[in-house]
Amino acid sequence: MSSLRDDARRGLSDIWPAMLAAVPIGLLFGALAAGKGLSPLETMLMSTLVFAGGAQFAAIELWATPAPVSALVFSTLLINARHVLMSASLVPKLQGFSRMQTLVGLYYMADENWALAEKRARTHALTPAYWFGMVVPFVACWIATSTLGAVVGAALGDPRRFGADFAFTALFIALVAAFWKGRVTFWTVAAAGTASALTYRLIGPPWHVLAGALCGLGAAWIAAGGATPEPSKPEPLQR
Repeated sequence: MSSLRDDARRGLSDIWPAMLAAVPIGLLFGALAAGKGLSPLETMLMSTLVFAGGAQFAAIELWATPAPVSALVFSTLLINARHVLMSASLVPKLQGFSRMQTLVGLYYMADENWALAEKRARTHALTPAYWFGMVVPFVACWIATSTLGAVVGAALGDPRRFGADFAFTALFIALVAAFWKGRVTFWTVAAAGTASALTYRLIGPPWHVLAGALCGLGAAWIAAGGATPEPSKPEPLQR
């Protein structure tokens, strides 16, 4: 029992910086949703059922009356396509999870808890207590702050004027630094960032997400292949 509590505490300890970074973003999303005519209840339901910040912001930008369902579905699928790769990398490390725990856990997987889980898996076995120790408070924080943002609405103002929109960027820089593996990481980050930025400027969202993911994967594959060491020759037996 103590081990379960320790794992849950460790999960909460790892995720709380991401929770703090999510507060201004959640408030901003709620305010934007209210500006588009969504009620606090509708905003809460969207954050609970979708739970994907990038996709939710994209949906709000496209929101109109009547709602462009095809455009909303397509943009959401495109932005969240990265979760297929994230899930594929994480599932082999969830050996101690039941099927229901795996399905629910991956449904509420975000970039932050995925990265922290991958980092944790390097030194410890991933347990349901650790995973849900991260996921439950992070999800609750996102739902609460986005709902609050919808309640206060225009009175909140734009958190971006305080630089609050940089919170997630700073967090992701820290996460990437924790995964640094020399030249492979450098070329992966450089290719993904450059492709995403250029696509965002020239074409616009949500295509920059797909461009960054594909170019990052390609760069990682090329860099890792070039860095593969030659098999060492066996040393002669000593007599």
